[in-house]
Amino acid sequence: MKNNNIDGGNVFNWGRTSKDYAKYRDIYPKEFYQKIADLGLCIKGQKVLDLGTGTGVLPRNMYHFGASFVGADISNNQIEEAKKLSQESGMEIEYIVSAAENIDFPDDSFDVVTACQCFIYFDLEVVLSKIYKLLKNKGHFCVLWMAWLPDEDKIASASENLVLKYNPTWTGAGMKRSKQEIPEWSNELFEVSNSKIYDLNIPFTRESWHGRIKSCRGIGASSLSDDMIAEFEREHKRMLNKLPETFNILHYVSILDLVKKG
Repeated sequence: MKNNNIDGGNVFNWGRTSKDYAKYRDIYPKEFYQKIADLGLCIKGQKVLDLGTGTGVLPRNMYHFGASFVGADISNNQIEEAKKLSQESGMEIEYIVSAAENIDFPDDSFDVVTACQCFIYFDLEVVLSKIYKLLKNKGHFCVLWMAWLPDEDKIASASENLVLKYNPTWTGAGMKRSKQEIPEWSNELFEVSNSKIYDLNIPFTRESWHGRIKSCRGIGASSLSDDMIAEFEREHKRMLNKLPETFNILHYVSILDLVKKG
């Protein structure tokens, strides 16, 4: 993938880090999924399309709420991991390889469309009208985001600074907790149904935090050479070895639940 507004226009490829992504990126706590279900989303009787599904983190973790899921991702490697993890857990989830802009289903196919940790990659001029058509009357479009807070968490800050040392063009650094604003793009097609921002302390071990950082866009999914990634890993592990075996990382969560205008 390439986006001039992301990482200085450098190419990144989530498929390159799919194995680590499958192992280390499934970090959202039960509370995260319960809040989505409490909004009446991704529950029994609904058909849900999860855009940018990656390794199927959202469909797999919300499977027990009873919705019928389709997970779509541009990366074949990500989808293969999603299928493997779902099959190992006995979950019947449909997965397709497709960019969000190229999704092809009949109009009025879904009760809910979700986009977790991926909305920044979409071409909004194409995707928003497509989502509008795919949703049933009064259907919901839910944009989800969770990020660590480097200004408030020393470990996150140190790891982030190391990523920037190896990949100075990475634009995933410096996330801040911000008030949820009604997006301008929602005015014609959607209206805000619910909006939530809250903090979470996510537990990690040294290994799982290292895996989480390695599988970020700035390292594992980047265009860095294998040698540079290996050197980053050695330096990051040396840093983490000075820490306790377990620790928490402060994150914030943003949930924007939009409903299709009639």
